[in-house]
Amino acid sequence: MVSNIFSSFDPALFSFYPLLSTSLFWVSSIIYSIIMTTSFWMAQTRLSFLMKSPIIFMQDQVSRTLGTNMKGFSPALSTLFLMILLINLAGLVPYMFSLSSHLIFTLSFALPLWLMLIISSLMYAPYTFFASLLPSGAPDWLNPFLVLIETTSNIVRPITLSFRLAANMTAGHIVLTLIGVYGSAAMFSSVTSFMVLFALQSFYILFELAICLIQAFIFCLLLSLYSEDHPHTKELI
Repeated sequence: MVSNIFSSFDPALFSFYPLLSTSLFWVSSIIYSIIMTTSFWMAQTRLSFLMKSPIIFMQDQVSRTLGTNMKGFSPALSTLFLMILLINLAGLVPYMFSLSSHLIFTLSFALPLWLMLIISSLMYAPYTFFASLLPSGAPDWLNPFLVLIETTSNIVRPITLSFRLAANMTAGHIVLTLIGVYGSAAMFSSVTSFMVLFALQSFYILFELAICLIQAFIFCLLLSLYSEDHPHTKELI
């Protein structure tokens, strides 16, 4: 039993299970390597088709935005979607360290990708970028406040991306930990309570599987929507 609900996110706890945690880590790494190399086969297998389905799905989503005009943006976002999805699902495996539940992981993806769009906009079309901070048709006396609001909303984008993914994954793991702790305690005290908690745990695991998919999709969807603000006409300076 853990001392508190946040102890399940402490990697130091895995030192009590060195052989099991190491084995799971290597097995997950091998599986990930096999999945990523399925594209090198001559004939398409069911596994390769299954792994390409989320990539095709994400590419279709990016094609609906102006981000499709940016070279390499669609493949990068599709790969990111698949990687975050696999990491989220790996976090549900017992004794596996949940990377997507920590801000240091989510921020390491959100901040560079957001900064890439900002720097690219400044280098590609700086006047259009600065003009986008001021909505057209606004009264003159509101212009300084609108520029400040738009600038602030652009700055907090990587923070909201990181917190959204980490908070949702952390909340789900905390609920699973609580149900597991109370379920193990009720195993020897009340059979009825144990069966109810067992059924609730089973249902919530299925719910967490859907959350893993949804959160990975939302993370990449917002990045594709942020690409709408990127200028698509190069300016001559």
